[in-house]
Formats: sequence, structure tokens, C-alpha cells
Amino acid sequence: MKTTHFPACYVEISEGASLGVSPGVKKRAPFYLAAEEWIARNLPADSYLFTWQLGRTVVMGRNQVAHQEVNLDFCREHHIDVIRRKSGGGAIYADEGNIMISLVTPHARVEDLFREYAETVAGALRRLGAEAEVHGRNDVVLMGRGKVCGNAFYHMGERDVIHGTMLYDTDPDLLQGALHSNPQKLSAKGVQSVRARIGVLKGMLRAPEGLSEQQEVGWLREELRGMLTDRCIVLKESDVREIEQLEQTYYAYDFLYGSSARDEEVRQARVEGCGSVEVHFRLKGSIVREVSVTGDFFELADAQKAFREAFEGLMFTQENLVEAIRRSHPERAVRMLTEEQLISLITNT
Repeated sequence: MKTTHFPACYVEISEGASLGVSPGVKKRAPFYLAAEEWIARNLPADSYLFTWQLGRTVVMGRNQVAHQEVNLDFCREHHIDVIRRKSGGGAIYADEGNIMISLVTPHARVEDLFREYAETVAGALRRLGAEAEVHGRNDVVLMGRGKVCGNAFYHMGERDVIHGTMLYDTDPDLLQGALHSNPQKLSAKGVQSVRARIGVLKGMLRAPEGLSEQQEVGWLREELRGMLTDRCIVLKESDVREIEQLEQTYYAYDFLYGSSARDEEVRQARVEGCGSVEVHFRLKGSIVREVSVTGDFFELADAQKAFREAFEGLMFTQENLVEAIRRSHPERAVRMLTEEQLISLITNT
């Protein structure tokens, strides 16, 4: 296959304390996603590549509904950042054992670019000793060991952006706890869990002897740069400031947790002494947009108002709903309904 986008130009992005980051502290994923956008909008036509690393992070696809794909309460408990990218595809978990790769190119046919990118990365891994091959539409797998690189894509005017993960190692318990597996997708692939689908590069590479795991990840990152790029551009501090401004758009509540998807979640029970109670949550993405309560209970106050004020605007997670009940006490508008009974009804316990 004739290569048209490699070797690319490497983009050096300063991450120093002068740019608002304490030494040793990584920037969050939206900074690097914003850097892709900035490069696509501002640099001359060429192919640009850079690599990056993150702390514990879940990155959702553009069209996913957060609470359906991600265990948001688990992520909060384990200090896992949750963000959304502007490309499609599924949610991924990343941490210090992942190398993230971003490629910005002139516009091309999607399938050709995907194939070229995946084949180039797989070839680089084979040269480093890993038995890597392209599988499906956009994955790189280790033969007999699962997916080691997943990639996603989107258009930006006359530019294309591909970004992907390269999994050196990870904490499988955090990965599986953070993501809600899709049973149909897993069944179709003949596996039983998110954990069973992944492979890791640890122990598969011809790295220099005596390196710690962290050093080997750094070595891999430098080797990839040498094989995938042959020139370099260094962004100025003013460029980074512009990227940081663009980064803020990724934290917008509606972008992160909203979606064009609309759904209704119903929680219902018959409560002794109170009657039947049904709480209807109408969602846009993972945000509660409307709430109504129905049933044959008796009101002590305006129940519709009490439930709306308690829940509307929340991100739809069990922890948030329970906190809202303990804070706002909507159950007080319903005769003979207690706080704990409403919590049990809402959480299906």
C-alpha cells in the first residue's frame, strides 16, 4: 500500500509550569483534543502527529449517552476523569500505561486513511517485536491476545483527525469498573467482559534491558516518534494559550453529558401505607430535563413541583439522585412516603 501521510511532522507541545501546569502533573484530555483542533485550523497543510499521556480518564465517543456507557459513580469514587471527544466510536479507559496518538491530515477518503494509519502503527509495533496486525475497521490487535490499539476519526473542514490509544499496560479492575460493557457487542466478539477484549504491550517489546515500566513507556513513545515522523514543529507559548482557551469548550455541561438522544427512565413501586408511586425521568443524553410523578398517593404539597425542583438538571447517576433526595426531600410532598422508601424506589433496591 502506498503511504501518503507518513512520515508526518511531529508537533512539540510544551507542558511546563509556565503554562499553568505544576511539574509532574499531566494536562487533562481536553487540552490535547483541543490541540488537535488548533492544529487543524492553524497550521499549513501537512500531516501532523503528536503523542500524549493521561492520568485515569474515560473518553467517550461523540454520540454516546454518558450514563449508559460509563459507570459515572464508580469514576467519581476512583477519581477517574470523564470527558467526551468529537469523534465517534466507543468509550475508552486510559491511564499512565496508555500512549495516546493524534494525527491531523489533509482531507482524504475515510477508509483509506483509517487503513493507512492502522497499518502504519501495526508495522511500527512489529518492528519493535510485537505480533501486531490490523483487525476490523480500525483496531490493532496482538495476535491471540486482544486489542492493543483502538482508533477514532472525524472531519474538520479540509482536515481529518485520527486519534487512538496504544495500550502498554493498565489496571484491569479500574478499566472494567469504569465502563459499562455492551452485552450484545461482547457476545458478537465471543468474549464475556471488557477485560477479555484487551491486550497489552508489556512484555511483548524488544526494549533495552533494565528499564522500569515507566521508562519503557517513555522509550516506546520515542521509538514511535522516530518511526512515524521525520520533522518537527514546536508550538509557541501563545499557541498553547489559544489551545487552553479552546479546551474550555470540552467542559461545557451540555457537551459532556447532553446528547441528541432522548430517553425516559421510570422508577416505580407500591409503598405500604402510601400507595403506588411512579417517577418519570425524561432525559436528554444523561441530563434530567423533565420529571413527573404519578400514582394513587395523597399529596401533602405540590408533588410535581417538589420532584422537579429536586431532580431537574442533574446528571442521571444513582449517587446524584440519592444526594438530591437527602438535600431536597421531595418525599415530604407525598403522604406516608419516607426518605428511605423513596431512595429504595429510585435505586431499585
